[in-house]
Parts: sequence; structure tokens; C-alpha cells
Amino acid sequence: MMKNDGEESGEEKMDVSDEPKHNTDIGERLPGSDVGFEVLSSKEFKSLEGKISEGTLKAIEDMGFTTMTEIQARAIPPLLEGRDLIGAAKTGSGKTLAFLIPAIELMVKIGFTYRNGTGCIILSPTRELSMQTFGVLQEMMKYHRHTYGLVMGGSSREAEAKKLSNGVNILVATPGRLLDHLQNTPDFLYKNLQCLIIDEADRILEIGFEEELKQIIKLLPKRRQTMMFSATSTRKMDDLAKLAVKKEPVYVGVHDSMDAATVSGLEQGYVLCPSEKRFLLLFTFLKKNRKKKVMVFFSSCMAVKFYDELLNYIDLPVMSIHGKQIQTKRTSTFFKFCNAETGILLCTDVAARGLDIPAVDWIVQYDPPDDPKEYIHRVGRTARGEGGRGHALLILRPEEVGFLRYLKHAKIPLNEFEFSWNKISDIQAQLEKLMSSNYFLNRSGKEGFKSYVRAYDSHHLKDIFDITTLDLTKVAKSFGFTVPPAVDLHMSANKNSRPRKRTGGGGYGYFNKLNKYEKKLPRFTQPRSR
Repeated sequence: MMKNDGEESGEEKMDVSDEPKHNTDIGERLPGSDVGFEVLSSKEFKSLEGKISEGTLKAIEDMGFTTMTEIQARAIPPLLEGRDLIGAAKTGSGKTLAFLIPAIELMVKIGFTYRNGTGCIILSPTRELSMQTFGVLQEMMKYHRHTYGLVMGGSSREAEAKKLSNGVNILVATPGRLLDHLQNTPDFLYKNLQCLIIDEADRILEIGFEEELKQIIKLLPKRRQTMMFSATSTRKMDDLAKLAVKKEPVYVGVHDSMDAATVSGLEQGYVLCPSEKRFLLLFTFLKKNRKKKVMVFFSSCMAVKFYDELLNYIDLPVMSIHGKQIQTKRTSTFFKFCNAETGILLCTDVAARGLDIPAVDWIVQYDPPDDPKEYIHRVGRTARGEGGRGHALLILRPEEVGFLRYLKHAKIPLNEFEFSWNKISDIQAQLEKLMSSNYFLNRSGKEGFKSYVRAYDSHHLKDIFDITTLDLTKVAKSFGFTVPPAVDLHMSANKNSRPRKRTGGGGYGYFNKLNKYEKKLPRFTQPRSR
């Protein structure tokens, strides 16, 4: 459950104007998506007594859950009956337990053992989400003897292959590494597969795993139960559903009469800020909220790296997660931030989807998302679960105000937050002096500036995020430069012809080379004795 934040104290308090809320259209294209839900249902987990094993019920109780969320209440019963399911579930709705409970019960019901190999595969788009799901699975398996494991890029492929040969009943995997094992690990016994779960299916497609996913589905046994969960619906999702789901599925979606596309406990707004004052605004905001839990989203890895180095250098402690870090660094930072009561995490969208990071008070979108869908997934880190409360701030340049029309069309309620601009910390002169005298920050800042401009040039909504409206001299000021570094925009001019950047998974094809220096982590458990 999220922390319930009261009003902010202090002189830089935000004023929020009232605007009407809108209806959501998430999942509207899914057949049968007239099954609507709020986050919390009236059903308790104890109502499943006699339908699921005592070990599973005890594990749920140990985890502190008593009442099912609506997606759990609607999805678990048909899944226990063996039905296929397609779910359009909002981030934070509790879908992880919605698919883990039936998967575990399937293994219990048919008496699956390690000798039978792998009976259930759970596909996740990123390494971080895979680890998150694996962590919940570990808690759920506390009173069961089945084996379970995790395979993903960045871990030892050889160690994974050895464990797979010993039999892993429930396997959490990223698509690239799973396909690698399916094709190249002879002792991987998957012919007895009973269940395939595709989590964040839309995200798997977005980050370039469509071909791997098709190959995986072709290799796996056809007689199986299939579950697909997603926060949004696209045409590719429909095509994937036709390929993956063989039986007539149950559809659980979001009703179009919902108040908003984001959860109701989320107070969200925007502020219009000129380019040259963006960092000053961010610095003031983070300094004021340093005792809270804050996530700040950037458009590029190098921008995250620079602002991480800069803020820590000027004694504002922050952490960071981005795609260019080695896996061990991303993992340790992820768990450190999860377990912290307060802290600031700078990140790219690698951290945006499906990660259950406890009690995030503020989501700050320093760089705008690529589209309204990405906005929804970013702010899904706060106000999670039943009764969750949180805040989200979107920073826009005045020239980008048209993005609000896209958000309004996506039925996302957004108010304007008003800042007292005379209270903003004016450290521009000190920042420029530091950047001119510190070689390492200067070099990092130049890379961050270039990556920001290139990312801006590659934005999908070019009618709103128009590179010609950028005053590079003013943009440079937010990086501490008086003269903008030179940028070669030709590097981003032909974006579609370049390989898609993968924000998770790894372990397949030439992308595996990115992981060759990463530390190897154990990911498996052995059968528990009673």
C-alpha cells in the first residue's frame, strides 16, 4: 500500500486548479473489454479456500494481502478453470498475483515435479520487471516444493543452462534469453509446458522483441493455457493474441466509463518552464522534496548519467538506473531504491513499466514522454495498489503545451501547477563556473546535452516536439554551458533504419555482446523440503 501524503508544507507550495476528469479508453479495442474494474474489489482471498492450496493461501497471508484487487477477483476464477485470458490491466492493479496464483495452482494440481522439466513460462519485457516478478514468485513458493528460476541477459548463460537441465518448473524469463535457451540448450525440457504467461505484452512488442516472441510461440507446445496482460491495446497486440491464444479466451479489460486512464489516487499536473530554467526548477524541487521518494524520468541514458554526477557532486544525493549500466549496477540500485524510505532515482523508461517500487511520492517527467501511453506507464510508479496516493509532475516548455491536447484525448486529467518563480534557486552562475572548471563534468555534460537534443529530434510527435523550436543556447544553460556544444543531428535523422534500442531482455544475437562484462548472478532455487 502506498503512503498517504498530506499537503506539502513550505513556501513553495503548489496551487492546483480544478478541471473536469475524463473517461479512459484503455483497452477499448479488446473484445469483451466491457468488464470494468476499480483497483479494489469486495472479495477476500479467503473466498478461494477449497479452490487453491493451503500453501498458496498461507503465502498470500504472510505477504499481508487480505482483499483481492478487481483484476485478481475477475481473472483468477476462470484461470483456475484452465481458461485462456487476455487482460487489459492498468499498472499497479495487482496483475502479478492474478497470473502467479493460477500458475502455481496448475503445477500443484497436476503434480508437476522437476523431472517433468518446465511447466510454466512467464515472459517479461525487461530484466528489472523479471526480477520483480521473480521476487514475488519466491514469496509465493514459500510452502511449495516446485522448482523455479529466472533467466535473463546479464546472467551466466552456462549456469542457467545447468539449472534448466535439472528441471525448473516455473520459469521467469526475458524474451531474448529464453529464445537462446530454447534454441541452444539441448537439455532444456519444455515439451511438457502447461502454461505460457506474457506480461506487459505491449511493452515486449514496443522494445523490439516481436520476432523473438513469434519464434518462441512457434517453438512451444500448442496444447497449453495462455495468459496475456497489457496496460494498453494496439493492433500488434491483437495480432499477437491471434498467434498465442489458441482457445476462446476470457477478456478482462478497463471500462470506458472509468474516471481516468490513471489510478484515482494520483494527483497529477504540469508546469510550463523555459529551457534555460529547467534545471533550476528541477534542483529546487528535488532539494525541497529530498526527504520524500521521488523518481525523475529523462529521455536518454547520457542525460541521466550527467545529472546523476552533477547532483551528487553538489551534495544532492541521487541514484540512477539507465540502459547503459551493467546489469549488476542496475540490480543493486533497483533494490536499494525499493528498500529506501526516501530517496531520488533518476531513470530512463527502462524503469517505467511494471516495477512495483514501494511508496513513491512523486513522479517527475523532466523530459516529456514519447506519447500518452508512455505517460501512463511512467506515472504508474506512484499511487499503486489499494488506497495508494501519489503525485506526478510533467515539465513542459511553453512551445510544447500542445502535448496537453494529446493527454486530454487520452482522457488523462492534468492540472497546471503554479510555482513561485521568485523562489526558484538561482544557482546558474555557480553551475556555469563549475562546468567550466571541472573536466569530467564538462565532458559528461556535453554528452548529456547531445543525447537530449538527439532524443528530442527523434520524438514521434514532431508537430509538438519540433526541433526547430529549440533554442540550443537556452537548452545549453540547463546543462551549465554558456555556449551550446556541437551536435550532429544526422545520427538521429534515420532512426527507423537503425537497430531498435532494447531496454531490457538481452542475451540473444549480437545484443548479447553488451552483457559480456556483467557479473553473473545466481537465479535459481532448489526444491524445498517440507
